[in-house]
Amino acid sequence: MKIVSIHEGTLPISSTMRNAWVDFSTMDVSIIAVVSDVIRDGKPLVGYGFNSNGRYSASDILRRRVIPRLMAADPNDILREDGTNFSPEKIWDIVMQNEKPGGHGERSVAVGVLDMALFDLAAKIEDKPLYRYLSENYGDGSPDEDVFVYAAGGYYAPGKGLPELQDEMRKFLGLGYTVAKMKIGGASLAEDLRRIEAAIEVVGSGQNLAVDVNGRFDLETALTYADAIAPYNLFWYEEVGDPLDYQLQATLGGRYPHPMATGENLFSLPDARNLLRYGGMRPDQDILQFDPVLGYGLVEYLRIQALLPEYGWSPRSCIPHGGHQFALHIAAALKLGGNESYPGEFFPTGGFADETVVQGGRARPTEAPGIGFELKSAFYKHLLALHG
Repeated sequence: MKIVSIHEGTLPISSTMRNAWVDFSTMDVSIIAVVSDVIRDGKPLVGYGFNSNGRYSASDILRRRVIPRLMAADPNDILREDGTNFSPEKIWDIVMQNEKPGGHGERSVAVGVLDMALFDLAAKIEDKPLYRYLSENYGDGSPDEDVFVYAAGGYYAPGKGLPELQDEMRKFLGLGYTVAKMKIGGASLAEDLRRIEAAIEVVGSGQNLAVDVNGRFDLETALTYADAIAPYNLFWYEEVGDPLDYQLQATLGGRYPHPMATGENLFSLPDARNLLRYGGMRPDQDILQFDPVLGYGLVEYLRIQALLPEYGWSPRSCIPHGGHQFALHIAAALKLGGNESYPGEFFPTGGFADETVVQGGRARPTEAPGIGFELKSAFYKHLLALHG
């Protein structure tokens, strides 16, 4: 059993929308196809991966370091001990050879793209949907059959006023979501409060609305907004300051009484540990949003999961960033608290399989072998073109 070839490319997910920090006019992602020598129905099994939105493609690192290290490895060194499947853990160690600690950023993205493809391939070799494969190999063997999902949107965009924001919220409810998320911090406090109140008019309660700052605020602004939004009792107040400013997060946690969420821009086990140690996050109500792709892949995410009990956290407090099928399978397999969803953004990578239906704010992973990108037609055609 061996890897025959690896094909890498980029795919635009450009948009006119913006959050408090960035616009998405030139955003793209890396895509990858890992072709094996395992033949099924006359064709080789292929694992597919891509990086979550919010970080640009990591093509140079994939081409110059990550892929060459894997392709140069002894085929026996990338297999499980019994030789029946590929080992994402062993491959992780191989592609991270000669890399210094620290500097987690685009390197972690590149490793995560490959990691996704390897788990897709490993599940296909066992002819199982990824969530069942993961549950049997890394969980308790009894995965959640469906997962809480929330609709992420509410971006700033040209010509998007309060009526358009409310229409977007109505669309989310019509699609079966019960909780929606919107951006704040890219306008004045007064305008953002009007936007929040307009959204609540549609979703019905602050408990059905989360807000996301995308790390924009300094401490003074974070506290000012916290005091202003506290009466709304929102679902959560997300990524308020710089992701590495643990003191800001801890100070905010001592003042803001309702749930907070952060972690999507922490890309390693050491960074996650520092958040748990120093960030003042409260296990009884706050949410951890580590991204299982951007942060060195599922191999590293599993290490973070193993760390949580030491600090009093449950997997149910984890709702990953990403809004895609891979994270949906992970949430079901590891019994996490839910998963993000992008029902209207980041085409064609965002969102779930074409057949996925959200009911009562919950969604089921597909039963196709692997992640099921083959059931996401607009995206799958790009993956097919990648390797012919």
